[in-house]
Amino acid sequence: MRRADRLFQLVQLLRRRRFVTAAQLAEQLEVSQRTVYRDIQDLMASGVPVLGEAGVGYRLEKSFELPPLMFTLEEIDALVLGARMVERWADADLRSAARAILDKVHAVLPEERRERIQSSPLLTPQMRIGPEMIRHLKALRNAASEQQKVRIGYRDPQGKSTARVIRPLCLAFWGPAWTAGAYCELRQDFRNFRLDRIVEIEVLAERFELVSPITLEDYLRAVE
Repeated sequence: MRRADRLFQLVQLLRRRRFVTAAQLAEQLEVSQRTVYRDIQDLMASGVPVLGEAGVGYRLEKSFELPPLMFTLEEIDALVLGARMVERWADADLRSAARAILDKVHAVLPEERRERIQSSPLLTPQMRIGPEMIRHLKALRNAASEQQKVRIGYRDPQGKSTARVIRPLCLAFWGPAWTAGAYCELRQDFRNFRLDRIVEIEVLAERFELVSPITLEDYLRAVE
């Protein structure tokens, strides 16, 4: 968890409870009590009115409120729709992140706009995504972010399997299917790989450089 996210969550925990100990905060945040003490001191130094002391417990002054986020109704609908799509069609970590985003937005919205998160009329269909479609999604998106090569066993539509080393450049959702846009070292060209046809995967330690003619921009021009 990024430190900024942890400090935000710490404030939320202090807001929800009348009095909370450092041990309870450490357990909730999955950090050491020493980290909690340091974060509390930083919050106090930045002007957040935290009352209490180490070894006793902490609470926020009742008058303290985070400034409300003034999202328009359309902006709230966009956030909700995006989060619902991620919750429906992405891997477990992204689903959890989508729920966390809505929780954070709900916590700081003005009271009169919080209901919109639950009452947004924008829904996502009950489209079935099999586990084989998202089984390797996290590994591939991490490899694309870290520019790591990936060895895959890939099965084509006729059922023939080949071993490939690819450089993943992007992931795309096409309705019922996720694909990885990548440079295939076997074919020496860009290819799209359906994730449900990847039968095995190994993220390699070897990294690749994004240098033309093998970049995301080059891939996008090629698939146009």
